[in-house]
Amino acid sequence: MRTILCLLISNCFMTYAWYGHLKKVDSMPLIKLIFISWGIAFFEYMFMVPANNKFGIQEGFSPFQLKTIQEIISLLVFAVFAVLFLNEPVKWNYIAAFVCILGAVLFMFYPSR
Repeated sequence: MRTILCLLISNCFMTYAWYGHLKKVDSMPLIKLIFISWGIAFFEYMFMVPANNKFGIQEGFSPFQLKTIQEIISLLVFAVFAVLFLNEPVKWNYIAAFVCILGAVLFMFYPSR
């Protein structure tokens, strides 16, 4: 559970670092945006590194499973962010794509022989 929580927090920082400046993109110099994003990304790594290197392995996840979990959390966090912060609409094809990705997750965690 620590892995999931750390990945969730990490992805909140990551999403904001990458996309939070989109509303200010015209009014701020690119180099300033880069440094602000790097500063926010520092906090992302404070949660991502333990999630993948310490907690994830201790909790029994394989590297492939950790990456898959991270991608799903990343997509979910971005979807919420895009709707609430960027005022983007949710379209049927976005939902269909998420369902396909969730299918991939099921295969990743399906027990192999």
